[in-house]
Amino acid sequence: MKVEVRDKEKEKERLKISYILNLLGFLGFTGGLHRLYNGKIATGLLWMFTLGLFGLGQFVDLFLIPNMVEEREIKLRLKAGLSPFGVGESYQAVASEIYHSPQETLMIELLKAAERRGGKLSVTQGVIETGATFSQVETTLKEMYKSGYVDIGNSPENGAVTYIFHELT
Repeated sequence: MKVEVRDKEKEKERLKISYILNLLGFLGFTGGLHRLYNGKIATGLLWMFTLGLFGLGQFVDLFLIPNMVEEREIKLRLKAGLSPFGVGESYQAVASEIYHSPQETLMIELLKAAERRGGKLSVTQGVIETGATFSQVETTLKEMYKSGYVDIGNSPENGAVTYIFHELT
């Protein structure tokens, strides 16, 4: 609410100054100052060198000044990083860290465990190494098998199902 009131006061002040500068053009002083003040450089210079388009432009501008002032205020707000309504622009948040799902984290832990064990890992060994549940480890290892990261075999010592990481053997 305060921002809106302050902006309206600035706009009224700019409007008042613009009309005063236009009046100076009617009195024979340099015409076009009101246009320069409102950011209309090219037409402001044209008005200045032609004495307000021979007075006709100065007269027409009496009706156009409110729009000139409004356009200038909008441009100034945009330049200041505000929306045309005086509200700050919203920015999208960007994640500073990559989110790893629990399953991805478990996969990494299982890979490290398999590396320590010569590229072979059973479900029980995975549970001991990671602290995850049997079903979590088994599901993750099966998912890795479906993706082609591991093969399934049996341990020659005890016949337990063993997951073989060929890249680590």
